[in-house]
Amino acid sequence: MSKRDLLLEIGTEEMPARFVAGAAAQLKEKVEKWLQTERIPFEQITSYETPRRLAVYVTGVAEKQPDRDEEAKGPARKIAQDETGAWSKAAQGFARSKGVEVEQLYFKEVNGVEYVFARKSEAGKETLQLLPALADVIAGMNFPKNMRWGAYELKYVRPIRWLVALFGQDVVDMEIAGVKTGRITRGHRFLGTEVTLQNPHDYATLLGEQFVMVDPQERRASIVEQIKQLESEKGWRIPIDEGLLDEVVHLVEYPTVLFGTFEKEFLSIPKEVLVTSMREHQRYFPVENAEGELLNHFVTVRNGDSRALENVARGNEKVLRARLSDARFFYEEDQRLSIDHCLKRLESIVFHEELGSVGDKVRRNRKNAARLAQLLGLSDKEAQQIDRVAEIAKFDLVTNMVGEFPELQGIMGEDYARKAGESEAVARGVFEHYLPRFSGDQLPESAAGAVVSIADKLDTIVGFFSIGIIPTGSQDPYGLRRMAAGIVSVLLNRGWKISLTTLWELALNTYAEQGVQKRSLDEVKKDLADFFVLRLKNVLQEEQIRYDVIDAVLAADIALVPDLLNKAKALMEAVKSDDFKLTVEQFNRVNNLAQKAQSDGIDENLFAEEVERKLYQAYLSVRHEVSSLQEQEDQTKVLATLSSLREPIKAFFDSVMVMADDQAIRQNRLGLLLRLSRLIYSFADFSKIVFA
Repeated sequence: MSKRDLLLEIGTEEMPARFVAGAAAQLKEKVEKWLQTERIPFEQITSYETPRRLAVYVTGVAEKQPDRDEEAKGPARKIAQDETGAWSKAAQGFARSKGVEVEQLYFKEVNGVEYVFARKSEAGKETLQLLPALADVIAGMNFPKNMRWGAYELKYVRPIRWLVALFGQDVVDMEIAGVKTGRITRGHRFLGTEVTLQNPHDYATLLGEQFVMVDPQERRASIVEQIKQLESEKGWRIPIDEGLLDEVVHLVEYPTVLFGTFEKEFLSIPKEVLVTSMREHQRYFPVENAEGELLNHFVTVRNGDSRALENVARGNEKVLRARLSDARFFYEEDQRLSIDHCLKRLESIVFHEELGSVGDKVRRNRKNAARLAQLLGLSDKEAQQIDRVAEIAKFDLVTNMVGEFPELQGIMGEDYARKAGESEAVARGVFEHYLPRFSGDQLPESAAGAVVSIADKLDTIVGFFSIGIIPTGSQDPYGLRRMAAGIVSVLLNRGWKISLTTLWELALNTYAEQGVQKRSLDEVKKDLADFFVLRLKNVLQEEQIRYDVIDAVLAADIALVPDLLNKAKALMEAVKSDDFKLTVEQFNRVNNLAQKAQSDGIDENLFAEEVERKLYQAYLSVRHEVSSLQEQEDQTKVLATLSSLREPIKAFFDSVMVMADDQAIRQNRLGLLLRLSRLIYSFADFSKIVFA
């Protein structure tokens, strides 16, 4: 079968950098799906993107669809024909639906019954005739924000200025919003010219000659290489923020790295302020020395070649100087504000209309943090630090700097608190209470930071659940999943054995005192349990725990997060042993029969066999030892101790008829099994374990 390459390019006005990669991936996915739906074979599909274009290049596209020969099953013979052999209306309708004459129908036996069949042969269509339908694929794309232009009804990310659609050397005839397809693409807006393409294969090469790197990975590699070269030449260290790099890659078509300088006096501003101002306002990379100290230089990427870079650098320096002057003004103005003044202003900032102001949240955080510190048995000194951190943790929300750069919350709070005379522990706690801010972020190092971090996140989650705002699907506008994952991470990191149930009740009680409660406590607790189970599942998956082991430990008591992870790790080791399968079998026998017990009452006088007494004594011994081991946090030993019950259980089942005729003896034995089941399944639901 003959093949050609296919090129489809959408030329637009400059798109926002944050939209480009997603739009290119969407176009690739839609074109690939269209080709598959239309039964057009192809070899490989590649996407290209720049701020001014989205393109797909498909190799080895068949010139026509393969012929199709289909056999369709119709009604049974007794329905398709009458006694005389004449075709019924049902058979005639079946023939019409398949595009054949009734004379072309035939019979085949299926499972002893004859059915009528039709065979339809359809010649494949020419690909070039089908490709114009790609106009609907292009017009049907979705973007975070759309716009209209001229009198056209089409809503698109940016106005379409040119279209290229080539199938081999042939132009695919399409028109979208008044723009017809052709073979002419456009080079760099200032450095390049129009390019006439004779075939798709030359696309990337010819545009490269016109200062357009259509492959984003090529642009990325070029930027990184130039930065590394600049580091080597200057003896600098240039940290590459991946998010910023992604954005810059999609801001330019032909990247050239350059550097500039700003006045050293700006270095008196905190490093985080300078870096954030450079990154957010200007998309600049900061420059450091070998010790990680910020230098008065910056690195940026020009959308063009290396001509007149000095002029470009001076222009960037001028713009940055104005930005840094603003930052310095904000920073100096903020230091005139007292913490008490800022705290009063929090009363006028709405946290949520049904949950009160940020001031209300601060008061709840103080209560929750104080109660948590008490439950954890922390010292009086730590409790005092925790209370002060909880009290002032949000004060920087009303500062000029955080108003300009919300991502500096906590960072500025730490700096301003230290300058206001707060202790180092309190100042650091103000920053740490926001941690972790995202997956893989650093965790609070101090007890104060960790406690207030949990209290703050807990208040937000429980508050929103209390008023019925619960994440669904991909919708989580308040970042509650991230906060829940943060609580779990902090508990694991600190090894704090305080149950999630206790935490929920603590926060719910605080809200009850404030009079905020739209839903029943039982409903909220159930939703919180389901919500946190999914977060715990993610944590265990990140630790490479098997799915069945995850299900087993999550089906038991999930309250103590550190224990949960240790249990999963202990089970992961245990399931490697063939011998453990025998243990699980005995555990499952206990659980299956225990469900028939009416109570866990045991009367030793009703033990009719010695194995009953031995199993009961083994249960008492193991229960005591497990309780002791739980305090030592050694879940491997807990599991080994529970596993020692296997032989007494086996001996019991081998010698005793549990469902005895005597009702009292039967219930006594079931009561023993129920106690055993509760002890065993306090560790995990072993019925979830899958053995090969």
